[in-house]
Amino acid sequence: MPRRWRHLSAAALFTALTVVAAGHPAAARPAGAQAATTYYVGPYGDDANPGTNATNPFRHIQKCADVMVPGDTCEIVSGNYEETVVPARSGTAAQPITYRAAVGADVTVNGASKVTGFDPVTAADVTAIAQKDPYAADSQFSDAVAAGHIYSTDVDLGSDVSTVQVFTDKKMDIEAQWPYPGTDLLNPTLQYAGAGSADATIADADLTRPAGYWNGARALTGYWYISATGTVQSSAVGSVTLDVAPPCVHKVVPKETRYALSGKIGELAHPGEWFYDPTAKRLYVYGDDDPDNHTVQVKRRTLGFDLTGASHTTVKGVKLFATTIRTGAGSTGVTLDGITGTYLSHYTNITQGATDCGSTVTRGVGDTGIVLDGTYNKIVNSDLSLSAGNGVALRGQNNTATDNVIHDVDYMGTYAAGIAVQGNSQTVTHNTISRVGRSGINLQWNTVDGLTPGKDTIAYNDISGYARLSLDVAAIYTCCSAYMMGTSIDHNVLHDPSPTTTSTTFGISGVYADNGQSDLVIANNVGWGNREGTVMLNGLGTGSHDNGVYNNTGGMTLFYVKEAGQSTGTHIANNIGPIKGLDGASAGGLVADHNMLETVDPRFVDAAGHDYRLAADSPARNVGLAVPGVNGGSTDPAPSLGAYQYGAPKWTAGARR
Repeated sequence: MPRRWRHLSAAALFTALTVVAAGHPAAARPAGAQAATTYYVGPYGDDANPGTNATNPFRHIQKCADVMVPGDTCEIVSGNYEETVVPARSGTAAQPITYRAAVGADVTVNGASKVTGFDPVTAADVTAIAQKDPYAADSQFSDAVAAGHIYSTDVDLGSDVSTVQVFTDKKMDIEAQWPYPGTDLLNPTLQYAGAGSADATIADADLTRPAGYWNGARALTGYWYISATGTVQSSAVGSVTLDVAPPCVHKVVPKETRYALSGKIGELAHPGEWFYDPTAKRLYVYGDDDPDNHTVQVKRRTLGFDLTGASHTTVKGVKLFATTIRTGAGSTGVTLDGITGTYLSHYTNITQGATDCGSTVTRGVGDTGIVLDGTYNKIVNSDLSLSAGNGVALRGQNNTATDNVIHDVDYMGTYAAGIAVQGNSQTVTHNTISRVGRSGINLQWNTVDGLTPGKDTIAYNDISGYARLSLDVAAIYTCCSAYMMGTSIDHNVLHDPSPTTTSTTFGISGVYADNGQSDLVIANNVGWGNREGTVMLNGLGTGSHDNGVYNNTGGMTLFYVKEAGQSTGTHIANNIGPIKGLDGASAGGLVADHNMLETVDPRFVDAAGHDYRLAADSPARNVGLAVPGVNGGSTDPAPSLGAYQYGAPKWTAGARR
């Protein structure tokens, strides 16, 4: 559950916090100094203060960052801090530098700033707007103006509307678009291309706006595994034509390509919507009353803590709003503990002008969410939600994400994920991930210059609600043609995918090793509700070799053509559930034995309640092939089939709170 902080008055804090003797100089200690210093920060403080007690704290966290040396601590009082903290120096392994919320404090590092000065938009304003955009007149927008729902204010949000993010009372508003998507970012209203769609043209009888209305609008499209953005080149009643066909498939597919159109003020007509005119530098919002009666904020800062030059630094108990934290390729020993982060990243331009498939589908994978680059860094015990891209990105090597709760991320539907794993030798364990646009964990193995590579460990995670905005995917997805050095995907509970699209639903599984992944150990995973089973292996391309798939419960799909050499070295044993595609895989060299297929009832303790332990009379007991390091612990002489060894304590997955 998210950590609950209570607000403390300044007086209460003075008695609750340990007060360090006043008069300690607010400057960096000499390198040989022994005693560590605790500095204090509060919204009632002043950066000219000594900062060494809670009565006279600094005003900004950055002031702590300027003066702290190894071993020092920055104790942060309840408050809203609109800043990007950039440490002047690192700690050491023996003496880390620490930024932490005071006991009981509610500390928010805020990437957004308040906007005020809203005025009602009038009929005269509509007339003026219509001089540049004639379609603004006699539109839903003009009707909303007449009803008194539209307000505007002058504010400079830059020239790129795709990065603009607006909040009302701490909830993200939606850019005006058609169809109105609603305010649930992971459950939008979807519109599909109709009959007659082809190439770069979307045909749809529901497109009733006049010819030319949509010219220059931004288009978001989604089909199969590809979410992309483009620009409307021309439009007519019943159709729009994009400047380029969606990448990867290079066509609009009737009844399967979903789309949305934005960038036209005429669509500003629903609660929770906004429109920004970058030329006039004017923000328009829909409201039932004056927005100045609420807290309206706009995103201003991408990073709350810029740790790209820092090592041996801890950030603990801090909330992030509309901002995030990033370490650098040289960072080591950074710990993020108990972070509560909401709206970690935002963008609405996926292709960024590119037309190639790879850079489109991987938008946001490497640079969004909490980004841990470098070595031996970790994020633990944190609650992360609401991100256009990742919850966490693990880059570099030997980094860790453990005991985190992550949900409602990847709302742009790319290959970003709850946790995007790159580099190698990474550890992702005991996380609870739910409601994601594509995958809960996206695993892309690659080497890091100057470091010896090793296997990843992906274990004891509970993942659900995946595949909401993209298909050909899994709770744990890995691709393509990489030799994974024994990477282990084990003891994960992968269940209840929830695609919102009605298009082709191929490829929704628990673990998916796509397009030639080799040298994986996929063992002791449990899944339900997955259309392709708990495990799916795709051996196309370079082939899929030397994989061990053991003791999984929930069935699997093997996607191979009958071609010799496609699946050599792969062994599938001790699994419970149907196996589709076994003939083709076997022809390619795969070996399968000791599996219990759908023709036999394994007699689980409570299958309806998803308790897949084996009952006393289960035929899956005492018949398994022993696999060292994988299936020990049964009280029977021989191992059990499936993910739970009979008689052994039941293992559990997800964040331990």
